[in-house]
Order: sequence, then C-alpha cells, then structure tokens
Amino acid sequence: MERLLTVFQAADALALKPATIRKMILQRRLPVVRIGRAVRIKEGDVELIIKEGYRKAVDPTYLPHWEF
Repeated sequence: MERLLTVFQAADALALKPATIRKMILQRRLPVVRIGRAVRIKEGDVELIIKEGYRKAVDPTYLPHWEF
C-alpha cells in the first residue's frame, strides 16, 4: 500500500506552504484520498509533481544565434 501524506507533509516535501497545497487540491491539480473529513495525498502523486516540474538546465556553453 502506498504511503499517504497529510497536507503539511506534502507541503514540506515540496517546500511549499500548506495553503498552496490546499489551493492545488481545490483546483483539482492534486488528487486526494478523503477519509471522513481527513484529506491525504498519495506519496506517488507528490513525486509525480516533482518529476513533471523538473526541467533540465540549459548548457551554459550553448548560445543561440539570433538572426534579425
């Protein structure tokens, strides 16, 4: 079974405020598991947000040649 995180734990893992996590939940950008009134977030969903947000750094030696 996958580990479930609280809003505070998810916020800590993503270095965000809990209010930002709640906003993402309300916007349906972050799926949740509801257990009564408790809200939990699957650890895999938090990891997916990290993977989707990852952008590879640009090679600093590459300079595009702009033509006007």
